[in-house]
Amino acid sequence: MARILIVEDDADISAVLVTLLTKHGFEVSAAFSGSEALLLLEREVYDLLLLDLMLPGKSGLEVVSQLRASGNNVPVIMLTAITDKGSVAELLDAGANDYLTKPFDNRELLARIQVQLRDNASGLHAPAHDDSVPAKPDSEASTVVWGRLTCDNAAYDAFINEQPAGLSKTEFAILALLISEPRRVFTKDLIYQQVWGGEYLGDDNTINVHISKLRAKLAALDPDTDYITTVWGIGFRMSEQDCDTVG
Repeated sequence: MARILIVEDDADISAVLVTLLTKHGFEVSAAFSGSEALLLLEREVYDLLLLDLMLPGKSGLEVVSQLRASGNNVPVIMLTAITDKGSVAELLDAGANDYLTKPFDNRELLARIQVQLRDNASGLHAPAHDDSVPAKPDSEASTVVWGRLTCDNAAYDAFINEQPAGLSKTEFAILALLISEPRRVFTKDLIYQQVWGGEYLGDDNTINVHISKLRAKLAALDPDTDYITTVWGIGFRMSEQDCDTVG
């Protein structure tokens, strides 16, 4: 039975979450502040943390940052009312594995929890500060070259003019998927299934934030080239380049 710690200062929301997760077979504890959560995490071992962003005392961002700094890699799903991509990216950079925007669907929450628990049991979670780590897409080629961009499956990173982009594992997995068939349009449904390993329930935020961060890192190395094209209403593909080779 998986143990989940809910950190939510709204007593009503906390009670609803406790009831929901208990009903679905989880062992649940509740904390109502960031400081209380950190104390519990020092004393007990949990399989997953549901962490509200806005908390009295230490914020959810401070809690996850402190956890990762201490080497605690418990999967963290952030609960937030914030939709700004920059703020969400900050949560992921701090070490959150996933996030849900309030109000959220209970079915989606349960699905996200199952994905994180499964990945953690399989040893797929990144150490400390990294975000959720998917399995690397299968590829016979160790590198794939698209214009000036090289996707290196051995290094788990992308390079432009031999300069590393410094991609997270999730960002790399998205790029590796897109570049595996560079002229194919990958739907958001397929990207979510392949990268996060769960059912896509229509929440664009997780995919969009990671795509935005991926684009920003590539643009930092090659500001004159947009390597990823958005196909509105469908998904994403690699942008056409002057040349493309597989090596």
